[in-house]
Amino acid sequence: MTLILRSAILNDVGLVRTNNEDSALAGDRLVAVADGMGGLPAGEVASEIVIRILDELVPPTVPNEAAEALRAVVGTANQRIRAAISADPARDGMGTTMTAGLLAGDTLVLAQVGDSRCYLLRDGELTQLTRDDTFVQALVDQGALSPDQARHHPQRSLVTRAVQGADAPPAIGVLTLFVGDRLLLCSDGLSDYVEDTAIHAALTTYGDRQQCGEQLVKLAHQAGAPDNVTVVVSDLIEV
Repeated sequence: MTLILRSAILNDVGLVRTNNEDSALAGDRLVAVADGMGGLPAGEVASEIVIRILDELVPPTVPNEAAEALRAVVGTANQRIRAAISADPARDGMGTTMTAGLLAGDTLVLAQVGDSRCYLLRDGELTQLTRDDTFVQALVDQGALSPDQARHHPQRSLVTRAVQGADAPPAIGVLTLFVGDRLLLCSDGLSDYVEDTAIHAALTTYGDRQQCGEQLVKLAHQAGAPDNVTVVVSDLIEV
């Protein structure tokens, strides 16, 4: 028995911005979303650096090795971003989020820096697997804001950790997956503007991954889509 991921990527510039700073990747065992920051063209350079390094990775099949490989990806990305800034000081301040899931056997190893999210849909229940590295999430953790207040806070997009040249090891999580599980990786262009209840409805209603992704992007558009919107919808299957 071999478990793999079958995925659809939807990458949309949104309704307000003219450039797209999001990048994404979807392979049989590795999926990722990176949301660049730092303005045109630096943000898209940073997100592309992360995704290019991930794309070059030969995914390990052992969970511990998978976690180390993802940590190394972030370290290499920080080095390359530092080099890119040295080559062009106008890029100073550029960076990117990274949320990546690597399937090792039946184990999903998650690595995350920033506020791009990973959700799990299992048996009709939606669970957010990642914790946002944001100013408002810290306030929620302290009890100073409710999750609903955080969603509408003017500084909800203020990221407290990013891949931007400094040493910023990713948060690592490990989860056993089962055939039939569905993953959603997304940039905050979706999660900041579309309620989890609507995300859940789309993931459960649309069995076709491409149609599901299109519906999620449509929901972001209906919410105004002021940011780039990227979603990766992945189903765990047995081959």
